Amino acid sequence: MAVLIDSSILIECERGRLDLAAQLARRPDDDFFVSVVTASEILHGVHRAEQPGVRARRSAFVEAVLAQFPLLDVNVATARAHARLWADLAATGSMIGPHDLWLAATCIANDLAIVTANVREFRRVPGLVVEEWPIAR
Repeated sequence: MAVLIDSSILIECERGRLDLAAQLARRPDDDFFVSVVTASEILHGVHRAEQPGVRARRSAFVEAVLAQFPLLDVNVATARAHARLWADLAATGSMIGPHDLWLAATCIANDLAIVTANVREFRRVPGLVVEEWPIAR
């Protein structure tokens, strides 16, 4: 199954607590993607960095990620999945964060699993395949 990589995984990789290359190597036949929502989240981290050295390191990391993985846009199929999930989760009192809702919708619209360090949030989404990779603490 193809996989969408959540920003929480990329942040753990940047912090040196997850070996992204090793995880990808374990699944050479699978396709991995990043959402434009995740791209915005990790770019936001670049802009929030106050120290120039931190900003430069983050920027280099983010640009490498954006060059490595195909980006998935938000399209009408994703918007339809988003609207359905939003209504369903709101009706059951199981809402998740707004960015996570877009990521879940992207997965559902594109038949993807999501790999995340935020498993508890994404497991609230019915039908979403959620993967958890080992994080060194």
